[in-house]
Amino acid sequence: MADPRSPSTKGRLLVGAAIVLLALNLRVAVGSLGVVLGSVRDDLGMSTAVAGIVTTVPVVCFAAFGVGAHGVVKGLGLHRTAALVLSLITVGLVLRAVVDNTALFMTFTTVALAGAAMGNIILPPLVKVHFPDRVGLMSALYGGSLMAGASLGSISTVPLSDALGGWRQGLGLWAGLAFVALLPWLAFLRHDVRTDPTGSARLASRDVLRSPLTWAMLVLFGSQSAMAYAQFGWLPEILTDAGLSDARAGAMLGLLSGVGIPLTLALPWLMRIVDERPVLPVAFAVVTACGWLGVLVAPTTTTWLWAVLLGLGGGAFTWTLTMIGKRTRTAAGTTALSVFTQGPGYLIAGIGPLGAGVLHDATGSWTAPLAALMSLTAVIGVAGWFVARPVMLEDTLGHGPRGLSS
Repeated sequence: MADPRSPSTKGRLLVGAAIVLLALNLRVAVGSLGVVLGSVRDDLGMSTAVAGIVTTVPVVCFAAFGVGAHGVVKGLGLHRTAALVLSLITVGLVLRAVVDNTALFMTFTTVALAGAAMGNIILPPLVKVHFPDRVGLMSALYGGSLMAGASLGSISTVPLSDALGGWRQGLGLWAGLAFVALLPWLAFLRHDVRTDPTGSARLASRDVLRSPLTWAMLVLFGSQSAMAYAQFGWLPEILTDAGLSDARAGAMLGLLSGVGIPLTLALPWLMRIVDERPVLPVAFAVVTACGWLGVLVAPTTTTWLWAVLLGLGGGAFTWTLTMIGKRTRTAAGTTALSVFTQGPGYLIAGIGPLGAGVLHDATGSWTAPLAALMSLTAVIGVAGWFVARPVMLEDTLGHGPRGLSS
């Protein structure tokens, strides 16, 4: 088959499709579990406390294993890491569907999520290596694929479980999607690439951590992810507490998610229009604040509009991932910035739903949590303004454009 690094159209199409398929699998383990968690709890005798831990495991895994991905990529190369990612997801999804106790279920869920965490990290450098001239387009495509994977798992798992005989079949079937996505990466192994093939582009971690751009990216990614997790964790309950039915509240969350996919695909066009101006991050912050304000003052009136505004604000996620590639000169820089942005960023993300819940319990209403979330949009806007400036990571390290390791 064609070398996926080849400039030929065939090679680029093959590796592009493989990247999109990889992204499609990175949220399935999460999206598929939540909708059948009640059945899993009943079958495995899982306590409420443990079920609560299950819902927090994804963000912890994305943080912990995301940070560790840097060493894996340096040791194995990007293609072998992609194959490892999909192998872990496949094995984890299969085995968690057949075990009969909570400890093993949690263990194999963690295996699948460990793969997904490393997959999050390698998407930007894969695009940087294979599509340096199409970073915006490919980031939009894999960003849309990430969202589609989460939605597909959430929407399809219950019908599949009903049709196939239970939650085990409904959850286990997603391993087939991961296995299909694995096949092209197995074929690419003989053409593997490393982010620092000669060592000359290697970046010292301490230098990357000293860069203002790294911290701006971390704050931006953590803030917008905290916002997203708060939306998915609490928006339905906020709306039902205001008087909406469960069905309508769920539909609003679905609308919020659905709006994000076409916006993500339109991002390359929007980014060309605004060029280096910080229009998009500020716009994402403003529409998100307006959406939360609408939920606060009129939750049962034009609820669809508030959901649409929040969904449009969610475009900050893919924009942030795109900027990881656009603010680095080398694949080594892209990998380093991806690690230090997404690893700790997902840990910060857990503060969103946790903080909203704590504020609600402390005050007995949703006013304080919603005010806090509106305030968080200012952080997104300011950090996004900084990231939008045309400054490259390597140029902030004090070693010139390539950045040498000590």
